[in-house]
Amino acid sequence: MGAVAGGIGAALALTIGEVFDGASSRVPSLVIGVADFISRNTPGDVVAWSISNVGTAQKTLFPLGITITTVLFGALIGILGLRSQRNLFIGFGLLGLVATISMATTQGSTGLGVTSAILATTVGAGVAALLINRGQASTNRPAFSAQGSGYAANDLDPTNPAGDRRQFLAWSGGAAATAVALGGIGSNLERSTKKAVESARQNVVVPEGIADIDRAMADLNTLDSSPGISSYITPNDGFYLIDTAFTKPQVDPKDWSLEIKGMVDNPYSLTFDEILAMDLIDVPITLSCVSNSVGGNLVGNAVWTGVPIIELLERAGVQEGATQFFGRSVDDWTAGFPTEALYDGRDALLAIGMNGEPLPVKHGFPARLVVSGLYGYVSAVKWVKSITMTTWEAEDGYWIPRGWNKLGPIKTQSRIDAPRNNATVPAGPKAIGGVAWAPSRGITKVEVQIAGGPNGANEWVEAELGEALSNDTWVQWTVPWDPEPGRYFLRVRATDADGETQGEIEVDPRPNGAEGWHTIEVNVS
Repeated sequence: MGAVAGGIGAALALTIGEVFDGASSRVPSLVIGVADFISRNTPGDVVAWSISNVGTAQKTLFPLGITITTVLFGALIGILGLRSQRNLFIGFGLLGLVATISMATTQGSTGLGVTSAILATTVGAGVAALLINRGQASTNRPAFSAQGSGYAANDLDPTNPAGDRRQFLAWSGGAAATAVALGGIGSNLERSTKKAVESARQNVVVPEGIADIDRAMADLNTLDSSPGISSYITPNDGFYLIDTAFTKPQVDPKDWSLEIKGMVDNPYSLTFDEILAMDLIDVPITLSCVSNSVGGNLVGNAVWTGVPIIELLERAGVQEGATQFFGRSVDDWTAGFPTEALYDGRDALLAIGMNGEPLPVKHGFPARLVVSGLYGYVSAVKWVKSITMTTWEAEDGYWIPRGWNKLGPIKTQSRIDAPRNNATVPAGPKAIGGVAWAPSRGITKVEVQIAGGPNGANEWVEAELGEALSNDTWVQWTVPWDPEPGRYFLRVRATDADGETQGEIEVDPRPNGAEGWHTIEVNVS
């Protein structure tokens, strides 16, 4: 009885939070608020492990775990509440405290988030107390005393209709149904918001200019036809997705603007329509997550449409001493990199388009930052709302206090796509193939070592490289292979345009990116 009452009270509190979340894009649900709070205060090693081993599934599993834990904790509170009403309110008070702190400090939240936490846990506690009183009456046990330190001295009349067990079940069922209904209302409101933002996104017409890339691609000798190799341009749906947002911000472009401020002579703001009216360019750039392990798939190549960041800064007038470019998202995620990186010739965009269409919401609609040669954790701000020019010492991006290096140049890397690791393939002619990348520098050579087989081969073979649109993108590569039956080990290494060959010794992604030669084992039958 107490477990049922406490569990229902906790569930009701969570669903009230869902209603607030659905009603306002600036208020996360209680579950997401707590998840964000825990994530931001988790040691960097744990976060790195979860990204490497759980990936994007953590965005579902973590909130689900918080939901289950909260309901179970509510059930425990209810059991303790059978002994004393004080226990019940202390328990829900603790839930409320955690929720309030989380909502007060979560990224992008407002004062309304704190209100939702207080209201939700207060209602949850009240409903749990009511259900426990009904349940105690149904078993002819004393109800709570007014002082909350025990039970009332007088026993309830067992003939009282209010004391009927069926009434406890009815009250519990009603409260549970209310929780389900509120959850449904919150979900419907959230779906409505997402639908409105997606409709606004689809109504955006990316200005002409992508045709230039289309013509260039038509004349480009890619290796897309080689079986198993990643396509030169990564489709939007297949582009890797790593960020800290448990729910993607839903930003209506008509309500959005970009603020450029800090150490500039002329701070100003831009609306989305103003950006669309500017001279936009199309730039192919390969992005990679610093958490990408050797041979991992947290890397992709796309054509980005937008405004060169340097043009935005020229209008603002960057002051002397502004050594850091610092971006902030609508949910207050931050990243920064040296200002000098924008003046070394690399491509860096305020992007509003991806592969010829408006940015997908999950990739930062209405606008994001894309900088060639820098890992995303120091540069790739999605749903960007402000650019601040500041000093290198004044600000640290989100990941820096969590143990990641403040400088984030993408390291030269390569990967074997075909054949797959531990694959069994038939003997006879085929190709070994994959991709290699060193954005802003470019790849000049890829070599593959073929070891093993019946003759104990151990040779390095230079690969054929596919053409690339620029040094900002990855290159595809292939090596013809005609193996006899046996067990083989294949590994790959790349050399960039600076003459640097990636190191053999394997290094973990944390704190500044993985190193090592991707190695696979293949059985030929």
